Amino acid sequence: MAGLVAVGLSLTACSTGGTGSRDEGAARPAEVASAPSTASPSASPGPQSAKRVDPVALIKSDPKIGERLKDDLKPCSADAYPVDTSYGNLTGGTSPDVVVNVMTCGDAVGIGTYVYREENNRYKNVFMAEDAAVYATIDRGDLVVTKQVYAEGDPMTYPSGEDVITYRWSGNRFTQHDWVHNDYSRAVGDGGIDGTAPSPSSGG
Repeated sequence: MAGLVAVGLSLTACSTGGTGSRDEGAARPAEVASAPSTASPSASPGPQSAKRVDPVALIKSDPKIGERLKDDLKPCSADAYPVDTSYGNLTGGTSPDVVVNVMTCGDAVGIGTYVYREENNRYKNVFMAEDAAVYATIDRGDLVVTKQVYAEGDPMTYPSGEDVITYRWSGNRFTQHDWVHNDYSRAVGDGGIDGTAPSPSSGG
């Protein structure tokens, strides 16, 4: 009888402790999961902040830009110039590069796009495109230039298509990396192909 009591006490002690010798091994995943992570996310390469520049001053002082465009670059209203400015890492420099798009006041059509790289505390023009309806953007380290394509008789607001050209910095200049041409459909916009509004489809 005393032996049965001793066995019973021994079994009770084991059940109170959980799974016996397996407790230490089974608890580790829970401990690891609940422990706060001390690893910090790695910083992205390249500059992460942009020192703002005066894009109009860059254009006006740029010897590569013709005097006609400089003279035509005037405020649309008050001191608001038709200029868009983007900052990003295009050339791998220690400072963000600056992309300046110059447009017309009336219909915001691009007439010139320029890229400036900071060298020795001065901004140098390293790319320029002066065409009708041209606009440049920064896309994950690439310079993407879009040029509207007009066929004879196209109004300014409805080009026939566009060229999308991707440039990458190589050595000390931009080189063309990719080219895509898109033709625009004439069957969309105000209505059907003949310009009339499409009739609603019948139910059922």
